[in-house]
Amino acid sequence: MNLTDHSQSSSELSTLAHDTLRKALEINMDRRRYGTFAEIGAGQEVVRWFFHAGGAAGTVAKSISAYDMSVSDAIYGKTQRYVSRDRLQSMLDYEQRLNLSRLGDRAETSALFVFADTVATRAYHDRQEGRGWMGVKFQAHPRDQDSQIVLHLRMLDRHSAQQQEALGIVGVNLLYGAFFHYYEPEALLRSLLDGLSTDRVEIDMIEFSGIEFRYVDNRMMSLRLVELGFSDAAMFAPTGQTLQPSDVLHNRAVLVERGSFRPVTNVHMDMLQLARRKFREHIRTRSRPEPASAPAAAPPREPLELMEITMHNLLTSATGGTVDPKDFLARADMLAACGQTVLISNYSEFYRLSGYLTRYTRMPVAMVMGAASLRDLFDEKYYRDLEGGILESFGRLFKNDHKLYIYPWLDPATGQLTTMENLAVAPSLRPLYGYLVGRGFIEPLENYHQDYLPMFSSAVLEKIKQGDSAWVGMVPPPVAELIQKRALLSFRPPTGGS
Repeated sequence: MNLTDHSQSSSELSTLAHDTLRKALEINMDRRRYGTFAEIGAGQEVVRWFFHAGGAAGTVAKSISAYDMSVSDAIYGKTQRYVSRDRLQSMLDYEQRLNLSRLGDRAETSALFVFADTVATRAYHDRQEGRGWMGVKFQAHPRDQDSQIVLHLRMLDRHSAQQQEALGIVGVNLLYGAFFHYYEPEALLRSLLDGLSTDRVEIDMIEFSGIEFRYVDNRMMSLRLVELGFSDAAMFAPTGQTLQPSDVLHNRAVLVERGSFRPVTNVHMDMLQLARRKFREHIRTRSRPEPASAPAAAPPREPLELMEITMHNLLTSATGGTVDPKDFLARADMLAACGQTVLISNYSEFYRLSGYLTRYTRMPVAMVMGAASLRDLFDEKYYRDLEGGILESFGRLFKNDHKLYIYPWLDPATGQLTTMENLAVAPSLRPLYGYLVGRGFIEPLENYHQDYLPMFSSAVLEKIKQGDSAWVGMVPPPVAELIQKRALLSFRPPTGGS
């Protein structure tokens, strides 16, 4: 295809090619690096930059593309999915073993590496975006233990050739960063989209491992992806393992609770527990076959529970509008202590979060929130940028049988309890509110713990800072233990008068 199809000018394209070739040439001229390129799905888009730059004989021991599935299985073993993390890992492991066994003499003076990718670019007449897995397993020094970087990317260009070009550039950036910036992972991360914009490529998962990255906290790397704008969302498990959203969310019912979780309180967990029960019943009812003679369907999978923190919630004035890593990791550790999967997102609006989840699953999505948040949801000032206003936002929010579960809110100033039933809604929006409630899109949570209602995170946090031991009974026991053991959130031991 013609390069002028890009939105970039010819001078920008020339600079882009020059910078990418410069990086490839610099690697080629570094005789300490020698290894294998294994690429499946989009062509040899990364290694071609090294051949084009010149001097590739000093870098490339082998280049392989196993496109046929039978050939790929014969080399790397059978797999259920070819564009997957498992396939990428088997490629990296297999080719590095071959390097170590075949390149004995060279291994004395060269640090061996494997670059691999397995990719599905946009096919002809296919509207689906391109996506793929990419990684490098490398020695930082000759005969060193391996280090590894694995990432997942979405390629957003309209044409396959454009996606292939973007893939090649990210691959060169990854190798250059691994070889020359491995000792500063955050600088490496920032360099991955050099020469590209987030309109063309999104990186929604990255994981560092191995000897050179033994001190890297991949939860921070997930946060940085969102903070840098490389992705609008990132996810990690209670263990701290980074998760790839499309794999985790694929055809899965999802229950989301949004909050600051500073700290996690009994209210947060009560909301989640009540919503979990109600959502499970909704899924069971929804999945029952209607005809009595119909064969019994397989039981539905358990909903995936996500505790979501928005970037807006993480930015603090104390750090000049940036994220405080210590504060972020404290929240992540508290949620991990409760066994919760964490989603970091740039989606301040609930309808945008709903749209993100709908991208990956057709199963029901439910969000649990307090009545105060529901009240804000019916404030039309938040939808002035939408052409369809509040109606458009709700149309997006309640797509695919989505639900809101509402927990009561106790006003600390007046002591008034706001519930779904007595929520104050503008007169012009009452018919809309009544419709959504009547259709079951918005449902109340019953049997809540009334003694939990006064437990606001901000008030609990103040008690933690002041050494008032009353906070201990306001948070789940694992959270209380963690805060005290590791002195999280400016914890002070109880004072004599508490």
